[in-house]
Amino acid sequence: MKTVMVFGTFDRVHPGHEFLFSQAKKHGDWLVVLVSRDQTVLKVKGRLPKQNEKKRQQGIEQLESVDQVVLGSKSSPYTIFDSIQPDVVCLGYDQKTFVEGLADALKRKDIKAEIIRLGAYKPEKYKSSLLN
Repeated sequence: MKTVMVFGTFDRVHPGHEFLFSQAKKHGDWLVVLVSRDQTVLKVKGRLPKQNEKKRQQGIEQLESVDQVVLGSKSSPYTIFDSIQPDVVCLGYDQKTFVEGLADALKRKDIKAEIIRLGAYKPEKYKSSLLN
């Protein structure tokens, strides 16, 4: 079974997120979505998300294309790779956070995951920074 992982804040799930998940799922058999912790979002973005981490997790769990939803680590953004061991990591078209060190983190953990940058779905309309 080929495991695909995506990660992000996913504050208020919208069609752009749903598109991301459906496109990611095409690259494997099992889609794992990692939802960033509230404290991580605050540290990275300088503000808390509109929805807390549990609400964001619950919103994604309702989607058919997603097989598993996990909350990120409170200590390190790459800790989750120890337990998930993805074959593919899909990134959103505009995703920048924790991307630069991703390949090195996977290599240090001896995970040979392919990293794929996915396309956008109507980014002029469905982009979290516009909707929130």
